Amino acid sequence: MSAQSLPPDLTRSAVPRYIQLATLFRARITQGVWQTGARIPTVDELAAECGVARATIRQALDALAEDGLIERFRAKGTFVRAGQPERLWCEVQTDWNGLLRSREGARIEVLANDPAAAAPFLDPSPGRPAPEYRHLRRRHWRNGQAFLLADVYLDERLWPKVTESDLATRTSLKLVAGLPGVKIADARQTLTIGSADVAVAAALGVALNAPVAFVRRVAVDRRGTVVLIADGIYRGDVVRLDMALAT
Repeated sequence: MSAQSLPPDLTRSAVPRYIQLATLFRARITQGVWQTGARIPTVDELAAECGVARATIRQALDALAEDGLIERFRAKGTFVRAGQPERLWCEVQTDWNGLLRSREGARIEVLANDPAAAAPFLDPSPGRPAPEYRHLRRRHWRNGQAFLLADVYLDERLWPKVTESDLATRTSLKLVAGLPGVKIADARQTLTIGSADVAVAAALGVALNAPVAFVRRVAVDRRGTVVLIADGIYRGDVVRLDMALAT
């Protein structure tokens, strides 16, 4: 089996085989193994390489075609599409100033606004919880594509200071840090990698079990109160994490 064929451990996954293959083939394109304008192997060749039925290969290629990554031509074959769709690179910032910057061209859609909601459990907690939280579910868009689904829990006492403009334009940390009288004394961020469940896949327009990045951000004010908890889910195919390393 070649280095690019389906790894045996993936064949035992609960993820449908065609999705595994679509992910593998997509990586070949993004990594330049299948270069722009080049003809990719035939369905028969891919089926033999990966040890699956031709129908499974066709399903995987259908997913790539829907993403605009390949083009099929009768009697010619299947080619990597020239002029790939623009990548929605979303830099997950690792410093305070970066986290306060808004993404150019992004818009925010409010999906839910629930008063007096219970905040998610924090272990360990960097501060004491507020008496009540306002829960907001927001979806972030850029160039017509959703890239982030976020559940935001804001100290309910701060809610009267939030404007409609804040909700539609400010990221969670920028929202709370910009409120009058609020001074952030401590802020933390945690990133983990997982896969999209049915609800997340539908909200972000990705395949079920597609890779996603879970990012939790917590802000504590100078009185030691956790004024913000933001749980974001980013599409894994658009996340970029850049960190400067000391030399």
